[in-house]
Amino acid sequence: MKKMATPLLFFATFLLLLTTVHPKVIAVGQPSEVKLNSRILQVGEFKHILGVKPTPKKELLGIPIIRHDKSLKMPANFDARTAWPQCSTIGRILESLSDRFCIHFGMNISLSVNDLLACCGFLCGSGCDGGVPISAWRYFVRSGVVTEECDPYFDDIGCSHPGCEPACPTPMCEKKCVKRNQLWSQSKHYSVGAYRINSDPTDIMAEVYKNGPVEVAFTVYEDFAHYRSGVYKHVTGSVMGGHAVKLIGWGTSDDGEDYWLLANQWNKGWGEDGYFKIRRGTNECGIEDDVVAGLPSTKNLVRDVADMDILKAASF
Repeated sequence: MKKMATPLLFFATFLLLLTTVHPKVIAVGQPSEVKLNSRILQVGEFKHILGVKPTPKKELLGIPIIRHDKSLKMPANFDARTAWPQCSTIGRILESLSDRFCIHFGMNISLSVNDLLACCGFLCGSGCDGGVPISAWRYFVRSGVVTEECDPYFDDIGCSHPGCEPACPTPMCEKKCVKRNQLWSQSKHYSVGAYRINSDPTDIMAEVYKNGPVEVAFTVYEDFAHYRSGVYKHVTGSVMGGHAVKLIGWGTSDDGEDYWLLANQWNKGWGEDGYFKIRRGTNECGIEDDVVAGLPSTKNLVRDVADMDILKAASF
């Protein structure tokens, strides 16, 4: 496993975790329980990893907003990694569609960052320079995404910190697997649909509890770069841009503060081994405004299921 992620992987993951900017919530208070990283990111390099696109209103037309039954009882603490321990992708800080293939179909697969980054084109945004959240999920529905085995990420150099150089151009879309015995079309995995989740925290919790991790977007301020542990609340610094992360659970701190548990894709040296907590129930930094997801499709999987049934029948 690579020690650190490259800057282009940050942008590629933006297309899989995609984000919009919500510069409206400013919480005040002293970060007494929030430990800060000693490594202080410079403004320029921090902005370098937050160059993403706001979602055009027309892209949201026709996108359903999901609400869940309020009578569903949820646990006080929840972590998708322990709820579905058989799903290794949840703990790898990758996008949530891979997680949902495991949760719903029992398939541990990693989907290709490169496919979406290079092949979605202007329909998703600007390649390594960011993209539009719901458009990526529409790409999952329309075109599907191949596995990482078929089309691995193109840059293996590694990175010592978020925002490192050099940046590289968006790779070309070649539409062929690196292994000759694999077909691009047969390696595709699809989503049934793209949808948003209502911003009520109980709806977000129910979605994660029933279907698995979701993607959320929020506004990043300067103090977020220095987070190390605790429950994050914006205290100081200006807006740096928008960011997207994977929401995998929730809980309440020893001090009685409700929080969301999220996976950040910068590197494991940031935050709590690459994860962080942010205040829940107050729409901190817009974290509850833009929650998107989709369910895995059986498209392209029917053939595999049929083959398995034939083998089972032959064994009796």
